[in-house]
Amino acid sequence: MTTKTYSEVWNLDVFFKGGSSSPELREHLNTLSVKLDTFQQRLSTFEVPQGETDSNKIFSIIEETKEIAENLSQAGAVIGCYLAQDTLDKQANLLQGEMGSLGARFSSSMLVVQQQLSKTEDSVWVSLMENNQLIKFAFVLNEWRDEAKELLTEKEEDMITALSVDGYHGWSQLYDVLVGDVRVRVTVDGEEKEFSVGQASNLSSHSDASVRKESFDALEHSWTEKEEFFAKTLNHMAGFRLAVYKKRGWDSVLREPLHMNRMKQETLDAMWGAISAHKTPFVNYLKRKSELVGADAMNWCDLDAPVTKSTQKVSYQEGAEFILKQFGKFGPELEKFSRKAFEDEWIEAEDRPNKRPGGFCTGMPLSQQSRIFMTYSGTMSNVATLAHELGHAFHSHALRPVHWMNRQYAMGVAETASTFAEMIVADAAVKEAKTDEEKLALLEDKIQRSVAFFMNIHARFLFETRFYEERKKGIVSATRLNKLMEEAQREAYGDGLGEVHPHFWASKLHFYISRVPFYNFPYTFGYLFSLSIYAKAIEEGSNFEEKYISLLQDTAIMSVEDLAMKHLGEDITQHAFWEKGIALCTKDVEEFLALTSSKG
Repeated sequence: MTTKTYSEVWNLDVFFKGGSSSPELREHLNTLSVKLDTFQQRLSTFEVPQGETDSNKIFSIIEETKEIAENLSQAGAVIGCYLAQDTLDKQANLLQGEMGSLGARFSSSMLVVQQQLSKTEDSVWVSLMENNQLIKFAFVLNEWRDEAKELLTEKEEDMITALSVDGYHGWSQLYDVLVGDVRVRVTVDGEEKEFSVGQASNLSSHSDASVRKESFDALEHSWTEKEEFFAKTLNHMAGFRLAVYKKRGWDSVLREPLHMNRMKQETLDAMWGAISAHKTPFVNYLKRKSELVGADAMNWCDLDAPVTKSTQKVSYQEGAEFILKQFGKFGPELEKFSRKAFEDEWIEAEDRPNKRPGGFCTGMPLSQQSRIFMTYSGTMSNVATLAHELGHAFHSHALRPVHWMNRQYAMGVAETASTFAEMIVADAAVKEAKTDEEKLALLEDKIQRSVAFFMNIHARFLFETRFYEERKKGIVSATRLNKLMEEAQREAYGDGLGEVHPHFWASKLHFYISRVPFYNFPYTFGYLFSLSIYAKAIEEGSNFEEKYISLLQDTAIMSVEDLAMKHLGEDITQHAFWEKGIALCTKDVEEFLALTSSKG
């Protein structure tokens, strides 16, 4: 049997032929603009519901909302892909600005709906939520209504939305332009080469310490050189957000991200509290690793360094087949779906210039497809990243039978599905290792994810929390931002670090995402939450897949606390739940320390 060769370049032409200059895309956006006009006109006559007879009107609005939202998502996702695959695509940059305006118009329309629903008499509302047409949307409709009660007047919120296009999202887009323009020169294998940020970031796992150091220093030089640009961008984004919060009377900067993630403050506190209390094993790991790489202390530039000389290189084809094999052991649906993603060219993995850094998965709801973006360089970490993004895509696939209204899951549970898929692959890689050296490399790769979620993400959370508190008092200088980041890294990593990365705040896209505040703690939530799901999957075998899909289908219609209680029987506001997951990660560290006890 001949093994199929999978393309490393995605196919976007199935959506709109011709890239960012596509006439089909232009027509789609023009039609969408007309639909928005019609929707806005219709809402001008939408009055406060007075009785159960208004259920038909509400249902009709839901259906129209679905149509516009899916058309917006489709275009926005494809344009995002154009920009990711080529940061120099000027036409895509213009289209992204246009999408911002269309999105603002849609948000304003939705605000009208929410405001009218919030004015409904309580007794009428209860009756409406028991209506056969609306009962399945009750959770989301109640959310809409509650959100509207927390907002300013319709006119004020409409103005905020309109101003955000240039005054808020525009700063976020500027960051993408600034990073896309960065090029560094690094000597690799005796030859000086030019790298984009994404390519240079991949050198962090290079086997040659001098390459890692030179790459880190070159990037750090670029961040330092442009730190005033990045500081101004970050300050103005935060300033806009804080000004909106102040007008709404919101004191805590965590109010919005917690609400968006359908999470209680007690849950977040319990998670970080449990992590902070159990960092010692991971500090010990960092100290041991510094010995293994021949350093006096674990410096930032060596965090991703390989711990064995014979670090395995895995071709894209081999990585794909390994993922499919392991997914197949979990369940047939996950394997079948992922094979389709590879065969139908849903994945952009080629290592080439001008791609943006990082990885993501985005959905095209009208086509019921996803697209995955990354830069594949042949490491097992890349394989795990690919599995992670396929997990995101599978989450969307699992929700296909569910109405659009009930598919809008939050980031924390989104990271659960992706991390679960990643864990299947990472665990299998360790178990199938043929030698101690190979096992050590794979085990270390697995532990690195725990360090990322328990330490790196914690540092981001600490930095962002403290930055926002200082930003309330005025502009925070680049020098102060460096200091805040260094303090956060020192605290989050215990005493496990030597040299830190003071410009991490400038290098990380997540701080500059305007549509999602605090793009950090949901990752750690998803990681630990998925560990509990993974434990159940191991216990129940392939029979668990159906239950897993059922859990995914509930992710957008209940709080994370209720989701955990329903499907796992756990109270996640208590330390005990989080400590179970941390204990599993600690076992990996113990095995690593045992395997390396005679090295260093």
